Amino acid sequence: MIDAAITDKKRNLRDAYSSALIALGRRNPDVVVLDADLALSTKTKRFGTVFPDRFFDMGIAEANMMGVAAGLAACGKIVFASTFAVFATGRSYDAIRQSIAYPELNVKIVATHAGISVGGDGASHQMLEDIALMRALPNMVVIAPADATEMEDVVPAIAEHNGPCYVRIGRADAPILFETHGMFEIGKGYVLREGSDITVIATGTMTAEALKAHDLLKKEKIDARIIHMPTIKPLDEKLVKKSAKETGRIITCEEHTVIGGLGDAVAMAIAEKPVPMIRIGVNDVFGESGEAWQLMEKYGLTAENIVKRAKELIKKS
Repeated sequence: MIDAAITDKKRNLRDAYSSALIALGRRNPDVVVLDADLALSTKTKRFGTVFPDRFFDMGIAEANMMGVAAGLAACGKIVFASTFAVFATGRSYDAIRQSIAYPELNVKIVATHAGISVGGDGASHQMLEDIALMRALPNMVVIAPADATEMEDVVPAIAEHNGPCYVRIGRADAPILFETHGMFEIGKGYVLREGSDITVIATGTMTAEALKAHDLLKKEKIDARIIHMPTIKPLDEKLVKKSAKETGRIITCEEHTVIGGLGDAVAMAIAEKPVPMIRIGVNDVFGESGEAWQLMEKYGLTAENIVKRAKELIKKS
């Protein structure tokens, strides 16, 4: 079991991304960074300040940025390409498919402002389908870190991985869950709380909510196992199947549409030996403008809703 706790300390994952990029750049001269006119928001500008000869702002031309990233990777560079998730995956899908995923090039797409917690920017910028899009691509690794500590571990891990990766992070500050580094490994899930009544599998921002739900459920004498699943593809199917067998019930939690994301990946993993299951996410609708916390509440992406659905599932099964 991995040590994790909800504290009052918060940090933005974009800040962690930029810090980890600079540290990686100092160690490896082959690391280059591309952005699409959003370097101040994605925080990649900080890398450009330290390494101006290895940073390229491609302007509002995201598909072209992916093509350039592919070209640089074909020349032996380790390329990090960043912009908002809605542009990185939606606007650039064909370029990613044809130029990066198909030839299996060493491009790391790190997309910020993912999910509904983008808030006031509204439905046009609240990317809820990116995991589904990237998960469907052969050769693509898909990752959603939970906090800044993990983000700082993800960057060197994907740099060492030979092939394309997609990492999605949000806009807002996130609670620090992990005090120590060195936990993250591509393709591994982590038990944060042991439990025997139900398994809650969460990714990204929803892992903090799952930990809160564990404490609320404990007060009602429900013993919930909490799993953090930072890698959606390749999924840690061994851990999923083991927990399904031992607890007999599963809830998945993600700040993403319920279609094509973590919930579907887990459902596929247990399809041959299914157990009662509920997927918590955005239910096949677009978002809307509002404060991040209001939207998370409205769309059921809270610890309280995890508790409610867990009790429903236990009652029915």
